[in-house]
Amino acid sequence: MTGKILGISGPTISTDLKGLSLYERVYVGHAMLTGEVVRLEQDRSVIQVYEDTRGLAANEPVKGTGTPLSVRLGPGLLSGMFDGLQRPLRRLKEEMGPFITCGREIYGLDHQKKWSFSPSVKGGDEIAQGQVIGSVEEGALRHLVISGPGNTGRVLQIREGEISLDEPLGTYDGGGMIVGCHEWPVRLARPYRKKFAPAGPLVTGQRSIDFLFPVAKGGTAIFPGGFGTGKTILEQAIAKFADVDVVVYVGCGERGNEMAEMIEEFEGLKDPWTGRPLMERTILVVNTSNMPVAAREASIYTAVTMAEYYRDMGYQVLFLADSLSRWAEALREISSSLEEMPGEEGYPTYLASRLSGFLERAGVVETLGGMTGSLTMLLSVSPPGGDFTEPVTQACLRTTGAFLMLDTALAHRRHFPAINWFQSYSLYADELGKHFRENISPQWDDLLRRAREVLQKEEMLREVSEIVGAEGLQDSDRLLMLAAEKIRMEFLSQNAYSEDAFSPPVDTLALISRIFQFYDRIRGQLAQGISLDDALKTECPS
Repeated sequence: MTGKILGISGPTISTDLKGLSLYERVYVGHAMLTGEVVRLEQDRSVIQVYEDTRGLAANEPVKGTGTPLSVRLGPGLLSGMFDGLQRPLRRLKEEMGPFITCGREIYGLDHQKKWSFSPSVKGGDEIAQGQVIGSVEEGALRHLVISGPGNTGRVLQIREGEISLDEPLGTYDGGGMIVGCHEWPVRLARPYRKKFAPAGPLVTGQRSIDFLFPVAKGGTAIFPGGFGTGKTILEQAIAKFADVDVVVYVGCGERGNEMAEMIEEFEGLKDPWTGRPLMERTILVVNTSNMPVAAREASIYTAVTMAEYYRDMGYQVLFLADSLSRWAEALREISSSLEEMPGEEGYPTYLASRLSGFLERAGVVETLGGMTGSLTMLLSVSPPGGDFTEPVTQACLRTTGAFLMLDTALAHRRHFPAINWFQSYSLYADELGKHFRENISPQWDDLLRRAREVLQKEEMLREVSEIVGAEGLQDSDRLLMLAAEKIRMEFLSQNAYSEDAFSPPVDTLALISRIFQFYDRIRGQLAQGISLDDALKTECPS
């Protein structure tokens, strides 16, 4: 099924090829560039090309595949580094050097590598879609081989031992082959039996998040912040320390040197929960700012499909995207090239619905195989000029469960993570407070309430102290401001490049408890008529 190019407009082309379906994968031009059908009209189809279109000419061939844009799912994804079309970047570099040649097609999985397969079904068993066929060891993780669409039937024979992805795992009664990997359309959410409300805390190791604004596993959160507020560093810290089984990190439109530094750092780190190399649980999808803009849109869907695949094995999966604004900008560029009616600030009118449809893929689910897995999304947003009223931030606010505002003023004061404790919120805080009370300490809620009160009162006293000076305040107010300073500087502030970068909940509780023990001791001495200066000398003789 072949047609020809009628017209070219930036990353989009029009073709006279008949019989195409919406979101079908196509190959464009003599270079066989990968594209996707984004609009069907009466006498032509519009194709979004995910590679550089320079050099294309009218009347070059367009070939349809009959299948949607898909990713290949199977053993070998962990520790992998892919571009937005799931091409393995390490293997591409070995084959063609540091620059990717347009039109180069290569499988995302290594089909020659041998895996030690242990079956969990036997002859005569019925296999349905989503059922576990067996398992292989993928680093420290037990990779469950899941049957894909069409890979169903009654088992006639099943193999065991060293098998590559090119070899069948067994055969069905009807003569079909049992395969160890399958393809899945990136825009189609993977099915499940039942969806539950987000439950249980996602421990990030960041005290300002875990204590003040906790995020639930299966939940969604955004980190909006202007330039220099530490979005990338915060996301990378969470990727290092989060208590999950698998991390999928998407560098969507970010600078290439940042991704290179991150990869170099991650390859030398250990997972704090298991002691294994950190890359063994990590999948990187890299679509940097010098890659084609249109491929940014595909990269987000490619990554979330791989994340859903591991969720379907019953694992806790964390999806990190840096940054969602770059994805929205790619959407705006595609919409503009399609000559669609623009919405606010030029973004397409369907931006909010497209975002909410994507965020709905997060959650805690009962899989088709009967297991329970979760997919948590933490997404950074880069509003131009730090303007949180812009469309992407506002669209995210309607559908996410936590809003962690990164404050430019805090960043300028070198307070990191620069999460504003007055403007941020988490809809999961009440539910997760019960978990912390039962599993960490009954005092958790009380300490949280007191910390919020101290920070709130300090903000009110700050204006007074700027007028009359700190010495003009009462001793009780000066003590409160001292306690608030300790909370800000010793508790909420964390250096991402020190041993303090990771703080488990037990250590978080111990630190805030010590601050309030100090506060209560000094306050007790003030009640006895001792001045604040004398009380502090007694507390700190030096």
